[in-house]
Amino acid sequence: MKSEKKLLLHSCCAPCLAGVFPQINRQFNLTVYWYNPNIWPIEEHQKRYDEFIRYCRINNIQTITENYDYQRENLIWKKSVARLESEPEGGERCKICYQIRLEKTAIKASKLEFNLFASELSISPHKNSETLNQIGVDLSKKLSIEYYKNNFKKNNGFVISVENSKKYNLYRQNYCGCRYSIGDQ
Repeated sequence: MKSEKKLLLHSCCAPCLAGVFPQINRQFNLTVYWYNPNIWPIEEHQKRYDEFIRYCRINNIQTITENYDYQRENLIWKKSVARLESEPEGGERCKICYQIRLEKTAIKASKLEFNLFASELSISPHKNSETLNQIGVDLSKKLSIEYYKNNFKKNNGFVISVENSKKYNLYRQNYCGCRYSIGDQ
């Protein structure tokens, strides 16, 4: 039986969601949220968005997608990480990127009266769950909405992601998403 707790889960792509959804689907009244102005170029953003929507439709997952001006939001993101272009994945640039997306998720969750917010980002072996959780907890205090602490890599989460990506024939990207992470993979 599903919980009455409503969770708004930020999603970066279908493959990550394919590893997280099976882990939490029965625990929460789940809605998945798309907001990723960091993904570059726009064609990559669209490809990931289309796969996200396809996976959610196949699995009857409720979604909220932010109708944003990609060019404008990507420029804001780029300015936010200015002077950190050479940081490796997982460095200060990524912390700012996590902050931007988690804060947008927390604000949306609060406005729509969700009980909790979270992100699937911790499923990636390239993402530090402690950093993500600290950002989430700090936002939780600031915005008065509970953050669901997680490390979706545990219990073979990433392996499940890879298996479900094959099962659903999902497009699986080879870089995190931003223009600066392309060479990090």
